[in-house]
Formats: sequence, structure tokens, C-alpha cells
Amino acid sequence: MGRNNLLLKSTIKHRINGRIRLRCEALKYLSNYKDEIEEKMKSSSFVDIVAVNTIIGSVLINYKEDVDENRVINFIDGIIAEYDIKVFAAMREQQNTNMEISEKNNETSVDILKRLGLNAAVLGYSMAKGRFGWGDIYNVDRYGRYGRFLTLPALASIYLNKGLIENGVFGAIKNKRLNADTLTLTSIAASLMLGNDKSALMITLLSDIAELMTIYTMEKTRNSIKEMFSVNEEEVWTIDENGILKKVSIDDIEKDDKVVIHTGEKICVDGEVLEGEAVVDQASVTGEFVPAVKKPGEKVFAGTVVKTGNITVKTEKAGDDTVVSRIIHLVEDAASKKAPIQDYADKFSNYLVPFNFLFAGIIYMVTKSPARALNMMIIDYSCGIKLSTATAFSAAINNAVKNGVLIKGGNYLEAMSNSDTLILDKTGTLTEGKPAVTDIEVLDSELSENDVLKIAGAAEETSSHPMSTAIITEVEKRGIEIPVHGLVITHIARGMETDIDGEKVYVGSKIFLKEKGIDIKNVKEAEKKLSTAGSNLIYVAYSGKVSAIIAIKDKMRDNMRKAINNIRYQGVDDILLLTGDLENQAKEVATLMGVDRYKAELLPKDKADEVLKYQANGSRVMMVGDGINDAPALAYSDVGIALGGGSTDVAMEAADITIQGDNPMMLPTIIDLSKKTMKVVKENFGMVIGINSVGLILSAAGVLPVFFGAVLHNSSTILVVANSLRLLFFNMERGV
Repeated sequence: MGRNNLLLKSTIKHRINGRIRLRCEALKYLSNYKDEIEEKMKSSSFVDIVAVNTIIGSVLINYKEDVDENRVINFIDGIIAEYDIKVFAAMREQQNTNMEISEKNNETSVDILKRLGLNAAVLGYSMAKGRFGWGDIYNVDRYGRYGRFLTLPALASIYLNKGLIENGVFGAIKNKRLNADTLTLTSIAASLMLGNDKSALMITLLSDIAELMTIYTMEKTRNSIKEMFSVNEEEVWTIDENGILKKVSIDDIEKDDKVVIHTGEKICVDGEVLEGEAVVDQASVTGEFVPAVKKPGEKVFAGTVVKTGNITVKTEKAGDDTVVSRIIHLVEDAASKKAPIQDYADKFSNYLVPFNFLFAGIIYMVTKSPARALNMMIIDYSCGIKLSTATAFSAAINNAVKNGVLIKGGNYLEAMSNSDTLILDKTGTLTEGKPAVTDIEVLDSELSENDVLKIAGAAEETSSHPMSTAIITEVEKRGIEIPVHGLVITHIARGMETDIDGEKVYVGSKIFLKEKGIDIKNVKEAEKKLSTAGSNLIYVAYSGKVSAIIAIKDKMRDNMRKAINNIRYQGVDDILLLTGDLENQAKEVATLMGVDRYKAELLPKDKADEVLKYQANGSRVMMVGDGINDAPALAYSDVGIALGGGSTDVAMEAADITIQGDNPMMLPTIIDLSKKTMKVVKENFGMVIGINSVGLILSAAGVLPVFFGAVLHNSSTILVVANSLRLLFFNMERGV
């Protein structure tokens, strides 16, 4: 009962005063009742807006701000609880579907290859026996009508399909519902009873070929994910309780073990640095392109690389508990997040299974032909329809992973293919997120640009503010030595203060200099010249007067304009910029990028509101951001995409798609991939329905023998999987 309560209970994912997003697993099983649930939730006097998403199991509520949050949650939980019976019925149906493939999921491609080898050998022997007149291994005729079950092909068919019995027979009895495995077993048994042992073996052979191709796709996906984050260390150095350094298997590492990592090695555990110092490349986990210096007391993560230095790490998490393993599992679990079209295909295929038995019965009563009736069971739509979506989405996700894009589920590929609105963040998305000095207007004739940077560097040396970093970067780039200076005083949101040889130095905003009594009357011309470029202006005062103005600007990301043009060409007809930056900077970027509209000086809450506003008007929204301050908007959009350097662990949680690299051309590339995937799915549907319908008609007419009925049906399944596998080779080169 405890599990049931958790299933029906909501948890808070995001909250802002007057608005809350709840996540509830039960909603994933209530897609047929979505509109009804929304109407019930809207019936309350304190609820203004409700949006239920049954794909991810969430509900967004706008409510009157004077209402207690807990009252809203209890109200929502109460409505969901009314559907408990329907939820558990849907769960059982889903479990039945999962059971149908559970046995196959435990098999590897090597297992399938062994089965195929045995099958091909027996089938080849049987055909050769008939051609060359070889005798049976033993006399099956002596067993009468039971002898047809004792031929070599019959025995091989029974052996190779023993794994289907649990779900096809016992599962159908337990769940009181026929399934695809029941249909397969029935057709094989009927083939054997009719003496068509080679047909039974052919059904098995072709089914296994389709299964091999499917498992190969799934394995490629898992391996690609693991290669992206792979620790790649089978043995590691540890310090035992006696202080002796020794090499052990990575599988033997446990919590609190001391692991030593040297230059060039990958870190294989999550833990805390005990000794040493090292420069660590953390890009694979945090997305940060600048390596971090790790000292005693700081955390390190598995999958990151020691560029220089040696450190001793106390293990906190190892194996499947590490951050990198959780990321791998996160993406591997994408298969459970079915796209609406995939969910529809699974349900539709399950409903078709009983009709095959019905058709078989009708054909037998009309024609009195067991062979024709058997074909009605051999030729079915269910396998092909299921594989038409599952393999396509798996192949697409695998291809994306190989190219540094993590997609959390096929549902996001489908949503992306239908999106018509793109919302972009500015800093770190359209721009590089790395401000740089672009110009210096010197106002004191006694100073040079280098002198100004020397003075400004003295004040900014200890600050980690992006503007300070830009100035210090320029100082280092020019090889300028920062002079000896006094204590640096930080004035929050104003600027920095210090002194050089007793002379006061102020570096910061115009308001800051005015507050310090500096005369700023002579800056208008310089301001006018610099501000037209949309730069941030930093004022430098020395010896009681304004010495210079430094223009700092965030560079546009290479290829971003080209990417936006490509996206517009793909049918996304509304592109807008949302940023927290100032109006003039937003306007300049919007003009350069060619977006339709922009809004500036927005808080994260405001960005989320804009996403909701567009969705309320019927738009299907993609949001691209850095995954940190854009987290609410990313979470609320139909497809949230974290791009490049901002793709931190926060982005992995908030975004639906994470692009590891910094090339914006990957955006139109994955939209291309999503549209291609949906096209392949539709092609697959057409092939399955077309080929099998022709087969059923020919079989009912008595034109198609049982053997070729099996060939025709399984050929359609193989064609579907092969068509899906084309997505493994979809060219993503322009985005790499």
C-alpha cells in the first residue's frame, strides 16, 4: 500500500508565489483522462490556470497568492486519488507490455547469434536432407501423429522458443489477456501440428533476426553513452591501512578507500581530495571548459581527468553510485519515457492480437483450411508496429549520444519535431558567456592604455566578477605587471576601491564614481562612442579624476546566426530572445541574430512566465539556455535544451536535451534528426500495415503457403528495424 500512496502523491518540482509545478507518477497512466482531470482542477475557486502533462507526469497550477500552498497540493492529490483504480489498471497493462519483452531484454546480441547459428544449421540440414534424400536421424514415423513433433526442426523450434512460454502462456493466463508471444507460440504449435516443421523454424529464424537488429541498436545506445563518460580505468592505485601504495581492480573500490590519481589518469570515484593538488578537466560532468584546480577539502567526480598534478582522494561514492554513473542511467532510462506515438503504437498493437485469433477462426469456418487459418496467426501487425517506434527512437538517441547530445527520451524527439516557437537566452547561449575588453577610451593624456589596465588590474585583481575577469584577462594577455597596491575594498553592485602609492583608485560604474566625488562631466563623448556598440562600460578613476572608460562585451557565439537561419528554414516560425541583460545590449544582440522579438531585464521567474504565455496561446515551445538561471523556463518548455559550456549538472536535471559541445549548429542538426525520426516512424507504420495486409489477403485467398506467410510477415519486421537503423548513420557532421 505504501508504494500505491507514493504513486498517487505529488511532489514539488518548482514553486513561485502563486504558481507551483507538481510531479506525480500516477498522471503518466491517465493520458485518456487528461481533459477531465484538468476540468476538475479548474473547478476550485482558488485555481486560475491548470496545465496537466501526462507524458512527464506533471501538473502546473496558477493559484490565488493568498491561498496556502499545502491547500493547493492537497486539493490536487485528492483529485488524482479519485482515479486510483484507473491508474492501477493502466499500470497492470504497462507491466504486461513490459513482461512481453523482459525475457528478450535479458538476452545479448551474442545470445541471439548463438540461437541463429543453431537455427540456420538445423534449417540447412533439413533442406539438404530433402534434396539429397538423406534419412532421418531416427525413425519418427514409429511415433504416429506425435512424430511430427519429434523431427529435428520441430525439436529445434521447441527448444529455441522455450523462453516465450512463460510470458506467452503463463503470462496470458495470469493477466487474462493474449499477447504477441501467445500469438507466436500458437502459430509455431499450429505449424508443427500441420507437419510444417520448417515453417515453424523459419518463423523463429526471422523473428530472431529482427530481435538481433533491435538488441544491437539498444546495445549501441548504451555503449555510446558509457563511452562518452567512461572512466576507462580497470585498475587504480590505492593506499591501504598500512600506508602502502598498491594497484587494485576498480571493482574492489569501496567507500572511504584512499585512491591516488596521477597526471593523465581519469578519476574513477566521487570523493574529497585529502592530499596533493591537481588541475582537473571536468567538462564531461559539469560542462565547464576551464579546468579547475583541486586542493585538499574539495570535491572531485568520476569521469573527470587529471591534467597535471597528483592527488589522493577519499572515496565517497564508487561504481554505480557516482555522478557519472547516475548520468549514464539517466539517459539509459530514456527508453521508459515513451513518445505519444510510441505509446499509441504499443497500445494499438496489443489490441490487434486477439483479432488475429478471431480472423483465424473465421477463415477456418469459411474455408475449412487449417493452412489458411494458420497464416492468420503467423501474419500479425503487433511486432512490427511496436518495433516501428522503439527501434527508431533508440537509434536516433544512440546517434545523438555519439555526437555529444544527451536526449532523455523519445517523447522529446517527437515534441521537438512539432515545435513552432524557439526561445533563446542571451548570455552563454547566443553569446559565449565570456566577457572581454573590446575598447579603451583614455581620458587622461598622461596615461596609455597599458597604464589604464595596470591601474584597473590593481583594483580588480581579487574579484571573481565577470567584468573583473575580463580586465584581468586583458592584463595578462598584454603581459602587464600589476603594481603593488593597498587593500582592495569591494562595493557590492558599485565597483572596487584600492590605492597605488597613496593615490586612490576607483573602478566601477558611473554612479560609483559620482558617489566617491569624482567629476564625470568630461565623459559624454567617450560614452557616446562606446555605448553604441552595446558594451558594458567600466569607469576608471585615478588621482581624483576619470582616467578612462573600458568597454567590455560578451562576444557572439560563432555560427549562431547561421544556426538560427537554419532553424527558421525548418519551420520554426517564431524566434525570440529573453535575457536578464539591459535593454540596449538585448536590442543589439537581437538585431545581430535576426530574431523576431526580444525582452530584456527579465528575472528567471519572468522567463518562465513568457514560456507559459506562449504555451497558453497554443505554441509548442523549445527553450535554449545555459541550464542554471534558465532552469525554470527550461523545465516549463515543451523541450528544454541546455547548450555548451552552461550544461552543468543543473542542466542535466532541468533540460530535456543537453548539448555537450559549444557549436550552435547542433541545434538545427538535432531538429533535423527529430523530423527524420518521425518520418522513419511513419514509413515503418506504412510498411508494416501494407505488407501484412497484403499477406493476410493472399493467405485468406489460399494463394500464400504457410512457409512464405512466415517469410512475408517477418520480412516486414526486419524491414522496419533495418529502416530504423538508418538513423544510426544520420549525418550530424555539421553540428559536430
